[in-house]
Amino acid sequence: MRTLFGASILTALVVACISPATTSPSASPVPAASSAASPATSPSAKIVLPTASPVTAPQHVFVIVMENSSLATALRAPSISALAAKYTLATNYRAVSSPSLPNYLALTSGSTWGITDDAYHVLPAGGLGAQLTAAGVSWRAYMEGLTSAGCLGSPYPYALKHNPFAYYGGSCPANVVPLDALDGDLARDTPSFVWITPGLCHDGHDCALAEAGPWLEGLVARIVASSAWRDHGALFVVWDEGDGRSSVVPLIVATADLAGRSVGGAYDHYSLLAAIEDRFGLSRLGAAKDARPLTDLLPPQTR
Repeated sequence: MRTLFGASILTALVVACISPATTSPSASPVPAASSAASPATSPSAKIVLPTASPVTAPQHVFVIVMENSSLATALRAPSISALAAKYTLATNYRAVSSPSLPNYLALTSGSTWGITDDAYHVLPAGGLGAQLTAAGVSWRAYMEGLTSAGCLGSPYPYALKHNPFAYYGGSCPANVVPLDALDGDLARDTPSFVWITPGLCHDGHDCALAEAGPWLEGLVARIVASSAWRDHGALFVVWDEGDGRSSVVPLIVATADLAGRSVGGAYDHYSLLAAIEDRFGLSRLGAAKDARPLTDLLPPQTR
């Protein structure tokens, strides 16, 4: 009896050992996660679509005013012709008066004020400089030959008649400085608006373009090498009046976005003033209100 009971226990143990194990559903193995995430489902995946980059309005505007040359005469000078070919040339841009002074006043106030000479006249306070100051736009007018004698007393080659900022309000603002300060400002902290009046030789008034032209080329080269111009800057090189044979004068516009072009639209000094005021969001003065802006000569802008 004892032997039979022991045999029964042994038989039960053998059956238990050879029976297949029952697997619990909760113990099912989980497949290992893939180490490579699908780009379509990865939360960090992005689809980048190309977008057009708008051209921003110039941070800096430069104006250089040269003297007494018609377009045809100026383009006979190799240095001027080279600048015109490299940048954008307006072929139908006109002075608005003669002699020099009323043209400078037109460029900076939208009016000649009825002046027909180059004498000193005290005009009401205002003009482009006052506009820029009121709007908080930094600006400087660089005059070659300006000395410690100031706007009214500096000697040759400086010319008061080519410094319009000295006429408004009968005094010279502190923004008018010697041209010698330009290179330092280009290297460090360039004003948003830069006006440059060369002396009576380098502007072509008293010296031939064979001398004035290469000097201008060098000045333009220094400006376009600056970070201020490269950051969507615009440079205007304009002649105040013609040489007696034609009122069509050169206007060369240098921007990094447009080059090697000529434009035949009809423009004048009021157009240039309008373009400057539009670029800085200023109200247009005088005849600039109805002037055709230099749209064809400049890249599109966004504000």
